[in-house]
Amino acid sequence: MSDVMKIYLTEDAPAAHWGSADVTFTAGQANIHLQAGDQLRQVQQAGRKLRGQGINEVALEGALWDLHTQWAFAQGFATAKQIGKIAWTGDDAVKKVLDDRRDSAAFARQLINETPENLAPVTLANQAAQWLTKVGGDKVSYRIIEGEALLEEKWIGIHSVGRGSERPPALLELDYNPLGEDAPVSAALVGKGITFDSGGYSIKASEGMLGMKCDMGGAATVTAALGLAIKSGLNKRIKLFLCCAENLISGRAYKLGDILTYKNGVSVEVVNTDAEGRLVLADGLQAACETGAPLVIDAATLTGAAVMAVGTSYNAIFSPSRELISRTQEKASSVAEQVWPLPLEPWHKEMCPSAYADTANSRPVKGGGAGGASNAAGFLWRFVSDDTQWLHMDLASAFADTANGLWAAGATAHGVLTIAELLQD
Repeated sequence: MSDVMKIYLTEDAPAAHWGSADVTFTAGQANIHLQAGDQLRQVQQAGRKLRGQGINEVALEGALWDLHTQWAFAQGFATAKQIGKIAWTGDDAVKKVLDDRRDSAAFARQLINETPENLAPVTLANQAAQWLTKVGGDKVSYRIIEGEALLEEKWIGIHSVGRGSERPPALLELDYNPLGEDAPVSAALVGKGITFDSGGYSIKASEGMLGMKCDMGGAATVTAALGLAIKSGLNKRIKLFLCCAENLISGRAYKLGDILTYKNGVSVEVVNTDAEGRLVLADGLQAACETGAPLVIDAATLTGAAVMAVGTSYNAIFSPSRELISRTQEKASSVAEQVWPLPLEPWHKEMCPSAYADTANSRPVKGGGAGGASNAAGFLWRFVSDDTQWLHMDLASAFADTANGLWAAGATAHGVLTIAELLQD
């Protein structure tokens, strides 16, 4: 146990010889000195600093640790190479919550940080299904629709985006049902699962493409959220839809000027093959609404515009329902995650006009033009049933391209806890 660093929280100022340091050391232990302000952020930053000094195993000790501060420390302590070993403090109930969070977040991180070569679309669908089956046991059933079978069931968006790759696109349909065969579906989850995004013929620059293994972050986030909710005792029927494809260039790839006609009759002109996430989510949202679920939540690393609007410490949220926006903010706050609502009005559906189809998939200008995140949400709204409460989460903070004071480079799993909490309602 001599290699385990004990970590204490203290509200005392550091000794004078430490100057203004926020982390100090004595024999065998580190002290995190809390100051006025956002203490969770301070704790997460301290976790990053300690990990950056090569400390890989810690024990959290002392009376000031609670559920939120321990989780904040864990978020800062994790890296893409290793989650790190943390011995929690508190009663067994607190430790179980933290263990469940760590296991679920670790699954999301592992998926998002995986190399694109190792995570083909069908592989993503299979790994998500197998993990949820491990968590939920015989209450989980699923099927994977892949390749040309997608066309037979009219999932035109996933097929079109993924057809340029030698590795087939896929739709995972998963059912978690602890209540019995005829139970109503309480909620449906939809995740964007683009396992690599070159931009297609609207090709990305090299620096913009480097991190695009993260473009299946929505699929990983909703899968991990459902698993966490199950671990927490979820007793509702939930369906999950992962829209999985590689967006690559070939002689078979979809092209600018193509028109896709969806299952609900909406026709879409492709004006930007790098606005592919909304094309696959359109299928997933229709499938989710077909379940009759009163609540549909989708998550996606969808737009750079969301990052420009809210930065990388928040996820952007959209909904026609102000009540659902308010509830999502409350749930995020209860688990110390950050969300921020962006505008969504009925006229956003018309912000990507086309002379050839009902709508285009973007605007033919760089980045989709002003208000791009809201315009993307407006596009998605076309594929949601009128009687469905719908939340769209644009995951601006799901992935850190480079390490910073709060996060190591790679997946953050930020958003998993919020969605899991929404499922418990």
